[in-house]
Amino acid sequence: MANFSKSNAPRFSVDVYQNEYLPEGGQEVNAIVTVTSTGGGTTGGMPLPVTDPARAALGGGSGAAVVIMVDCSGSMDYPPTKMRNARDATAAAIDTLHDGVAFAVVAGTHQAREVFPGGGRLAVADDMTRAQAREALRGLTAGGGTAIGTWLRLADSLLGSADVAIRHGILLTDGRNEHEEPDQLRASLESCSGRFTCDARGVGTDWEVKEVTGIASALLGTADIVADPGALSADFTQMMEGAMGKEVADVALRLWTPQGSRVKFLKQVAPSVEELTSRRTDAGPRIGDYPTGSWGDESRDYHVCVEVPAAGVGQEMLAARVSLVLPTPGGGTPQTLSQGLIRAVWTDDMVATTSINPQVAHYTGQAELAQAIQLGLDMRKSGDEAGATAKLGRAVQLANASGNADTAKLLSKVVDVVDAAAGTVRLKAKVADADEMTLETRSTKTVRVKK
Repeated sequence: MANFSKSNAPRFSVDVYQNEYLPEGGQEVNAIVTVTSTGGGTTGGMPLPVTDPARAALGGGSGAAVVIMVDCSGSMDYPPTKMRNARDATAAAIDTLHDGVAFAVVAGTHQAREVFPGGGRLAVADDMTRAQAREALRGLTAGGGTAIGTWLRLADSLLGSADVAIRHGILLTDGRNEHEEPDQLRASLESCSGRFTCDARGVGTDWEVKEVTGIASALLGTADIVADPGALSADFTQMMEGAMGKEVADVALRLWTPQGSRVKFLKQVAPSVEELTSRRTDAGPRIGDYPTGSWGDESRDYHVCVEVPAAGVGQEMLAARVSLVLPTPGGGTPQTLSQGLIRAVWTDDMVATTSINPQVAHYTGQAELAQAIQLGLDMRKSGDEAGATAKLGRAVQLANASGNADTAKLLSKVVDVVDAAAGTVRLKAKVADADEMTLETRSTKTVRVKK
């Protein structure tokens, strides 16, 4: 394996897209911030050994640890092939682990049990441990209840035992979290938040979408449905490949705002909508940090809205400074990876002040699209057909206007589209559970604006 030089470290860039012009007295500044990480020196994305301190500071040389949590509750035996599919998928994920990655497998029921390697520790992936783990999976059988909070706490304990930069969980469930109270799961998520990231998957159609998406959201991972258990192996392989591609952990988006200004909201808007406003932690006077999790070679977009003091024509100000920061070992001054500026300029030029930046307009629509789908499906479940028709019609209109073909296709399984451009739809009389759950689970996925 090759050693790294400084040129191998992942490079971050921050690009700001906005219309900085405000009318006299205007106070709201909107910007899309694109963060891109490129050029990490890896073989397939896995963190490799390093002699360069700069690389080590980025976390890329410290390795990775993964815990796979497999639902083994009684419902996994209906049909019996589901448990076999889960075993096969876990084996496929283990085969995808790169040499040197620490890992463990947890069986989840109304309690959490270490399947491999056991003893409250992690194994280190190589040909032998992967084979041993596959053998241990043969003992996985279905029986018992579902208490996901206990699975997460055991995963946290195992991951916390590893001196690594990247800590990641993969969680599979097929049912509702019926054997612990909702506040117990919430407490577990709060305890695990910021300690590891987690991708969550629901298999079949008997699980609760808001539970699975809530787990992924709290732990800055992805959520999805695998309606057909036969597709689990491919999905688990893809998830693990994504985890192996992460190189830098605990990156925060830092916003500094001047006196008299405040951040109204900050949300990730691509590749999916994720509200981050409430996750702010103060990092100094008028400075707030927002968690973004782990990064590989990728790009994400964020919508920042700042309220500034009203000013007169001809005045201008720095509305916010956006930085990407990384904690330093021992709690020293965080490392700044990149930064960008959000400006406000007051003018009486009507054309300048009424022009909406294309990126801001696009992602405002994508956020509304996600909300319209979620509200529409909730109304449909509660029997409010008129409200559901209006919201899902608006969703069809937004998906059509923004070119979000994937979401448009999912919507067409739930409504009959009469006129996409106008948002005229009829609710389908019968909708398959898998189609409704897929639309709800994937409602926050967005398409990127062409810059």
